[in-house]
Amino acid sequence: MLYYCIMKKEILCMMPYELEDMLRAYGEKAYKAKQIFAWLHRGATFDEMSDISKKTRQFLSENTTLVYPEIVQKQVSKLDGTVKYLFSMYDGQLIESVVMRYKHGNSICISSQAGCRMGCRFCASTLGGKARDLSSGEILSQIIVAQKDIGERIDNVVMMGIGEPLDNYDNVIRFLELVGAPGGLNIGYRHISLSTCGLVDRIYRLAEEEYPITLSISLHATRDEERDEIMPINKKWGIDELLSACRAYFDKTGRRISFEYTLIHGKNDTPAHAKRLASLLLKYFDKAPFHVNLIPVNTVAESGFTAGNEQSIKRFTEILEKSGVNATRRRRLGSDIDASCGQLRHKNSNK
Repeated sequence: MLYYCIMKKEILCMMPYELEDMLRAYGEKAYKAKQIFAWLHRGATFDEMSDISKKTRQFLSENTTLVYPEIVQKQVSKLDGTVKYLFSMYDGQLIESVVMRYKHGNSICISSQAGCRMGCRFCASTLGGKARDLSSGEILSQIIVAQKDIGERIDNVVMMGIGEPLDNYDNVIRFLELVGAPGGLNIGYRHISLSTCGLVDRIYRLAEEEYPITLSISLHATRDEERDEIMPINKKWGIDELLSACRAYFDKTGRRISFEYTLIHGKNDTPAHAKRLASLLLKYFDKAPFHVNLIPVNTVAESGFTAGNEQSIKRFTEILEKSGVNATRRRRLGSDIDASCGQLRHKNSNK
């Protein structure tokens, strides 16, 4: 498979064996590759690699590019310690990452693109469209910089930030190789979730990769005409095609599918919608495991959408549970900061 980096010889895109090949080709000591790889994944500059010779560091500086994202803005929730980062990339593009603290460890939600072209109406990430893909190294660097900044290990990764991961397929696959590599961040695949709005052809392709990651589907509707209205991707691949691909993914990988369902008042949050959602998912998954995450919609001025009251959200959840569907309301972290995806980027892009 061919992988891409935005910049020539972007060193954060390179696996240890590739570093070895590069060093060997230029007469450098190949065994230093593992040390260099470890330094990079700790967020070190070339000058900070104290056990690497000055000659080798000079070679790296002259032949590769190493740029970590700059923290432009950082918000820390006083309620639960959630940390929201607005990062500036090498070309000034802005992206977001969020570190969430749980009893079982720290999780980070990362971006895969600068902007997004999917056009989902309830999401701030898509406002202004897509500027460009992030390289595998740029995706990885969000974890490196955040982990270094908080001074704690990050255990879990959620690819649910700005961008559609499967629209940047090759770079995302290379990122998965990098983030799970021994000697680096070494985050296990079972601790990684990837969210997609429904690029059906890429779901089938991802299943063939056989990475034991969790696939999360942004569903948000029970009928095509309703999903067409809020998610343009549905006009290319309808709900039937999407859920068929999800079932094929489960059959291939054995990994439980997670369905994201944003509750939008007056659009998809009535008891009738809850009953249709349960019936729809049980039709495709029957006794196969799956889970529904219910998410009261975040207020985005441009969308005009609002969340229902607590009573309607509770009723929706109860209907799913009584129908035999495993469903939970997602805990909202960082409610006192701009923790919702895309908000910080949109505000600063407007400035």
